[in-house]
Amino acid sequence: MTRPGLGDPRVTTSNNGTGTNPVAAEHMPGPAELPHRHSGEAAAVDRLRQHLRDQLSTQLSQRIRADETAGRPPMDAPQRRRLAETILTDAAEAHAQAELRNSATGGMLVAPEVEQRLIRQVLDEVFGLAGLEPLLADTDIENININGDRVFVKFADGRRKRLPPIVGSDTELIELIRDLATRSGVEERRFDRGSPIVNFQLPGGERVSAVMAVTVRPSVSIRRHRFAKVTLAELRENGTIDLALENFLKALVRAKRNILVTGGTAIGKTTLLRGLASAIPQWERLVTIEDVFELGLGEDADAHPDVVALQAREPNIEGQGEISLSDLVWQSLRMSPDRVIVGEVRGPEVIPLTNAMSMGNDGSMGTLHSSSSQGAFTKLAAYAVQGPERLPMEATNLLVAAALHFVVHLEKPRDDPSKRVVSSIREVVGADGAQIISNEVWRPSPDLRAVPGAPLRTDTVDLLVEAGYDPDLFERREGWWTP
Repeated sequence: MTRPGLGDPRVTTSNNGTGTNPVAAEHMPGPAELPHRHSGEAAAVDRLRQHLRDQLSTQLSQRIRADETAGRPPMDAPQRRRLAETILTDAAEAHAQAELRNSATGGMLVAPEVEQRLIRQVLDEVFGLAGLEPLLADTDIENININGDRVFVKFADGRRKRLPPIVGSDTELIELIRDLATRSGVEERRFDRGSPIVNFQLPGGERVSAVMAVTVRPSVSIRRHRFAKVTLAELRENGTIDLALENFLKALVRAKRNILVTGGTAIGKTTLLRGLASAIPQWERLVTIEDVFELGLGEDADAHPDVVALQAREPNIEGQGEISLSDLVWQSLRMSPDRVIVGEVRGPEVIPLTNAMSMGNDGSMGTLHSSSSQGAFTKLAAYAVQGPERLPMEATNLLVAAALHFVVHLEKPRDDPSKRVVSSIREVVGADGAQIISNEVWRPSPDLRAVPGAPLRTDTVDLLVEAGYDPDLFERREGWWTP
């Protein structure tokens, strides 16, 4: 079907279909100008924009599911964008033909340059980040929290600020998150009333958590890791550890001690885990296990050339196909890992993880939410009882004591809450019934920065010295939190 008016960018069909109205080709009005447009023309633009969004979201999701069902490898970002361009071009043509046949709208078409502008806008919404783009471009912003049209940010120095809305309505916010979730990671992540909670990673590595339907208004939280790649030396430079701790932690990793990093929410556990991983020898094979990809160790092929990154999978709409962190930990043991690294221990996966740590995969690591290094043991026991094994606390403690060597705890120092510091390190010694026995070899000072505490066991010192540990730094005060 021939589309009237498309040969001349200055002309489009009038609202009643009987004449033509001049439209300036040199200027394509943006969304803010729509109230000043003729109501019929504005409605036509809105219909086309919504049609493009719906078709892209539907058809892209269908293709992802079809590829997954057929066992085809997932599309990379350039392939997805090329497919999206084809979908949108075809959708625009189909919409134009439908408009001409629809007597209710009088066959009103938008000008070709407007159509192309809308296609670019939708592509930018899906493959860009729409209103989030300027916020994510600001490297000083660490957290972004959105409650409907209320936008709040937290800066790296601890400042908080309210910003203008990034979308025009709750529906647009839901559509934005749905589109971003559709193209995240290795599989589609749904976001609708049937799946009102979604977690995924943005292309820049930011972690997104969003909810709808279970809240009055849709809510989104975006957490940025300011240090996507970091070494222990860099953590010393920014004040997270001191010279003595750098030497100690590097020796723990090199000696293949099993380490659990603990602390509160947004305290820097993943960043410290990356720093510890930087001390892993290049030739070792790593298997990382996460609910949502965050660690990104395999992205640095020079530092970690042999990495298998596993991500848990949510059940489909029929409630089938879920793959839990526990499933992935068990699978990792069959993949010949030198070390297993769990992004966050938060459930019954603690049993397979401790089994992995005690079955020859020494040097494994993970993180855990805990308010203290001592409290980590209670959390581990509580998580273990949730598993199918239903282990009593005494059995869990024996398993943890046999598997875990050290707990490294993070806090915010009292003199500068914008920073994060290692505050406590415990060496696990054994288990006695309902209690795990540990020595706090680095304890919090009055400002919460860790200083040497109980002495290390002799066999531990010997093992760490072989891995490069300098005991003199443990004893000499000049090694503690000095520039």
